[in-house]
Amino acid sequence: MMPAMANAAEVMRFLVAGGANAAFGFAVYSGLILLGLPLALALLVATFAGVFFNFATFGGYTFRRLEARRLPRFLAVYGSLYLCNLAMIVGLRALTGLGPIAAQLACIAVIAPVMYVLLKAKVFGEIRDE
Repeated sequence: MMPAMANAAEVMRFLVAGGANAAFGFAVYSGLILLGLPLALALLVATFAGVFFNFATFGGYTFRRLEARRLPRFLAVYGSLYLCNLAMIVGLRALTGLGPIAAQLACIAVIAPVMYVLLKAKVFGEIRDE
């Protein structure tokens, strides 16, 4: 397959896997918010709930490189994205008055493309033996 076509196929797989992952994480987060958990804890629990499922879908399906040695980098990217996502939600709520669920929904549009770039560059790209 030509590189541009392979990349387009990978992006399409990311959209499919990311859509499923985002729906799962958003449902868990929303449910926890509705149950009364604080925003940061609800986001943290939702992140942990999806992390291994997401590793399997992104690693195995999207990037076709599901290897345990990639898990520490995956966890580091997810940890960083959790902190960015939390800061974005808090900032967006302060600026707009949105509720925590609407703010998270808005943040997904920013987090998803950033996640693709980071996962491709830092996790599922070529890893040299160190």
